[in-house]
Amino acid sequence: MSRRKYWKDRIPVLVINGVGMVLLSVFLLLVGNSPDSVALILLVWILSLFVYLSVLCWRRKRKLDQLLELAKNLDERYLLAEMLPRTAGAEEEVYIRLFKMASKSMLEQIGDVKRDRQEYREYIEQWIHEIKTPITAMKLLCENHKSEFTRELMTEIEQTDRYTEQALYYARSEHTEKDYSVREIRLFDVIHQAIGDNKYFLMQNKAAIETEESDVTVCSDEKWIRFILNQLIVNAVKYRNGQPYLHFYAEKMTDQIFLYVEDHGIGIPANDLPRIFEKGFTGQNGRIRQNATGIGLYLCKRLCDKLGIGIDVKSGEEGTTVRLAFQMNHFTWELQKSMKSKNGEREDEC
Repeated sequence: MSRRKYWKDRIPVLVINGVGMVLLSVFLLLVGNSPDSVALILLVWILSLFVYLSVLCWRRKRKLDQLLELAKNLDERYLLAEMLPRTAGAEEEVYIRLFKMASKSMLEQIGDVKRDRQEYREYIEQWIHEIKTPITAMKLLCENHKSEFTRELMTEIEQTDRYTEQALYYARSEHTEKDYSVREIRLFDVIHQAIGDNKYFLMQNKAAIETEESDVTVCSDEKWIRFILNQLIVNAVKYRNGQPYLHFYAEKMTDQIFLYVEDHGIGIPANDLPRIFEKGFTGQNGRIRQNATGIGLYLCKRLCDKLGIGIDVKSGEEGTTVRLAFQMNHFTWELQKSMKSKNGEREDEC
């Protein structure tokens, strides 16, 4: 609370008291009181008024500062009405009741919005699961009747499947903890699965793929990692410069494992790099490729944050490198060491 504003609000009170002092002084002088006694009475009045208003200002400021501090410390500030002190003046009680009524109305509206969002999300998930059935059927039909036409059709089916997967993961990205299945996985097995998910798309675009195989394992969710890799593979082919090229390799550094996905595409302009993970941001390349949505990298970043995976992108005028950083805890290290020792013992026995 501002003291200057407080005293400004008290101007009507000060004016009324000033008028009362003048009238009282005139009356006392007319009835024969000495000027000294009148001055003493006015001095006591002024001091009493000043002390009263100052104490009132101090008490109100302390009370309001406590309320502001309480609001800052609350994670859910809409509950502030329930935290207000019960002892309050008649006017303050009215304000508190109005505040509680407003909070109740807001909570009811938020509840309605949350229910609508939950119902919509459940509908989207159900619809995606239903649409996956005919997509899978079309894939099987194409696999059983291979021809040039079915191979081209499979490319479009893969793209349709990617879009439905993207919609599903977008719907689930707020509550990924309900779909976790964290276990130890061999990183390059997931990479090969992601490549297999896009094989017709890669074949149609004559993409060259290079993998530096290693036995690195990480503790994470295989399905979510696979989705992230799918997005990176599609981007590498979509924003290509000539023949698409993808290079996968991994490095182990102290307590982290880094997975690199490198391409020789058109690169990302330096001005766009800080914003590539923003929702809906397509940048300069997105204006060149009209079918860009700005959702793929946004979902990758969001899922990586949920999984505890670091993700960063380096790019120049030609080529982009995406790095995924997996944390290695003590349990994972000990597990890998024991597995290596067992494999060594088996080799010795042979």
